[in-house]
Amino acid sequence: MKAAIFDMDGLLLDSEKICLDTFLAACQSIGFEPDLKVYYSVIGCNPQKTKQLLIEGYGADFPYDQIKAIWYANYVKKAYDMPVPLMKGVVHLLDRLKTARFPIAVATSTSHSLALIKLKNANILQYFDVVIGGDQVAKSKPFPDIYLKAACQIKQNPSDCYAFEDSTNGVRAALSAGMQVIQVPDLISPNEEVRRWGHQIARSLDTVVIDL
Repeated sequence: MKAAIFDMDGLLLDSEKICLDTFLAACQSIGFEPDLKVYYSVIGCNPQKTKQLLIEGYGADFPYDQIKAIWYANYVKKAYDMPVPLMKGVVHLLDRLKTARFPIAVATSTSHSLALIKLKNANILQYFDVVIGGDQVAKSKPFPDIYLKAACQIKQNPSDCYAFEDSTNGVRAALSAGMQVIQVPDLISPNEEVRRWGHQIARSLDTVVIDL
């Protein structure tokens, strides 16, 4: 391998729990009881895909706009107005990759401008040669577009890239792009179908096995 491409939320930053908690609080505030299986299906998707899947999962009468307004306002306070904690092993792995002179990119469903804020607040933006946001590609994860764009931006063949992901949607995207995928699950443990895909699954970023 010659390069590394990282998802951001739930992989580098411990932000998926914040997102879930603020979603549940928003639902509770208007008396809506969500099915978490539907919520879990959107992890890794961009805002447009998230809206689509939530409405499909909860039904056409799901008060998406009302919930989103409350959800987003609270999420901004906790995930953009202050630093989000790093996941275990992030800095150690990034230091190893930099020492090995790997090009390093981020491929996140979060918009580019907001991703830069999160990474800067967490004091890790300097590690990345390229940051690709979900608003910079036509199709969200689980489609491979964002990983292919990131590989192109760092001038690497997709087959020469490690892809680090936490979500099923992200793993699908990176595998479809032809990358060597390492999954570090966050909110959801991979089911038997996902485990049969044959990629590496690790407990944390400081336990992944990579060839430098």
